[in-house]
Amino acid sequence: RRLLRLAELCRRLETEEEKVLPFYPSSLGELEQQKVRRVLEETASEPLARVMKDYLGLERFWQRFNKAKLEEKGLERARAALAERNQELRKLLQQYLVGATVSQKVPKDAHPL
Repeated sequence: RRLLRLAELCRRLETEEEKVLPFYPSSLGELEQQKVRRVLEETASEPLARVMKDYLGLERFWQRFNKAKLEEKGLERARAALAERNQELRKLLQQYLVGATVSQKVPKDAHPL
């Protein structure tokens, strides 16, 4: 019951785009998709393959999970790039401030040379 209730809450929080197109389109070509369908329709001879057929209903879950993980990794990379850029800007600001304080200390008299 708890799982179903959480699924309902998650469904309400989805954006309209996610409700219409919840996953990325497949990168497989038409022939490759047909081969995959044929393989899935065949009766499995190995025990592990037969057990996997029972979990085909979780395919949507794994698609969503993978999508979330990809977005998380992308955000981590973007954050790292922004942190690096922030460090560069801090160094430039520090150099500017050092230059500004040095120029204020320079005497206003003419240079003796």
